[in-house]
Amino acid sequence: MFVTIDDRTAGRDRAEPRRGASILHADLDAFYASVEQRDDPSLRGRPVIVGGGVVLAASYEARARGVRTAMSGRQARALCPDVVVVEPRFAAYVEASRAVFAVFRDTTPLVEGLSIDEAFLDVGGLRRVSGTPVEIATRLRSRVRDEVGLAITVGVARTKFLAKVASAVAKPDGLLVVDPAGERDFLLPLPVRRLWGVGPVTADRLAGRGMHTVADVALADEAALVALLGPHAGRHLHSLAHGRDPRRVETGRRTRSVGAQSAFGARARVDLDARLSGLVDRVGRRLRRGGRIGSTITVNVRFADRSRASRSRSFAHPTGRTDDLLDAARLLLGRLRPLIAERGATLVGVSVGGLVADHPVQPPLPFSSHDPDALDAALDGARERFGSRAITRTAIVGVRDLEVPQLADLAGPRPPPRPDARGGTATSSATGHRPAGTPGSGTTVGRHGEPRGRGGRPSAGEARADPA
Repeated sequence: MFVTIDDRTAGRDRAEPRRGASILHADLDAFYASVEQRDDPSLRGRPVIVGGGVVLAASYEARARGVRTAMSGRQARALCPDVVVVEPRFAAYVEASRAVFAVFRDTTPLVEGLSIDEAFLDVGGLRRVSGTPVEIATRLRSRVRDEVGLAITVGVARTKFLAKVASAVAKPDGLLVVDPAGERDFLLPLPVRRLWGVGPVTADRLAGRGMHTVADVALADEAALVALLGPHAGRHLHSLAHGRDPRRVETGRRTRSVGAQSAFGARARVDLDARLSGLVDRVGRRLRRGGRIGSTITVNVRFADRSRASRSRSFAHPTGRTDDLLDAARLLLGRLRPLIAERGATLVGVSVGGLVADHPVQPPLPFSSHDPDALDAALDGARERFGSRAITRTAIVGVRDLEVPQLADLAGPRPPPRPDARGGTATSSATGHRPAGTPGSGTTVGRHGEPRGRGGRPSAGEARADPA
């Protein structure tokens, strides 16, 4: 069976999984919203959403009222009229993530980051020096709460997949241990959406064949799943339903792709080409900052009916030049425009994959005295010195497009503190705390929770992006 441990029982319940359950999945609870509630005591215990146009994160108080991530702000306020809307402070989230990952790496050297708010940890070799996996997980949760001020949920299991499922089941603010002897009893009754990689579309296809639980998938023939979902997805789900996941916790793994995306309301009037240009600028800058170039670019769009589509193109030679990326991205977006016109768009994203180190190579013919990298280098330098918004495209001036932090951002230089209206800084500590009771990101919270711009008027040109 499985053991659930929370703050009330951690001190007296020492039930320990059998040998082999030594992988931890640590996941911060409602990360963005929790940082806001940590830094502003007046928000604690209240329904809070981060992002007004599209919900980037919702506190558990808001989730209890039906609010969900990626929902429009209009829908969120209809479900929860007293919700408090705050604008994102991504610098604060990155700093909080750095502090949490420092705790992870102080716990074990075997840390595999998944995003800025979750990671796998392998503690199998620490029993003699640090105690049992349960004791380590309990201590980790206490340290994150005491040192960073945030709640974190931990799942402990024999495999990465089961550890991740365990943390999802234990949320919020819990610790759940899956005994290897009771894995089937834990896993089989769960809904199919708990399987890694099963989204709404796949869940509907499985439901059409009468498969609603993991047990239903486990009882299905692998060939039938392959016929229904394709070779990769079919075999993948069949293995997970039987608890098979041989993957190890990987450390030092380089990012396989670099991307950025921007979400907006279904009714928003958005210049997609301008939005795309801003995203390409971000991606190109991240590539160059990491000394990487890529061979494939992908443009993806989420439609108003929540379905998605993407188009990709490979380059003759890997590149990180903004002009090359933008030309290809515009071509791909053009291929998606008939679908956008038919269904409407609520998100556009750009990613570059096939990453390799940016070593000097023989340039392709024809040779030119013009250095195509010089402009990118100059713009990158100005933005590093004066801020990412110091130089921008005229087409997106006034558009409040938000750069969602990614795991790769944790390795980059720390952003400078943002000046406040009095000439000081908006943060009061290395973890990005703002003064208590102060709304973030230069906004005030209106009577009904709407974010207000300068002068008390609703902010114009709101653009939001899903968390990475």
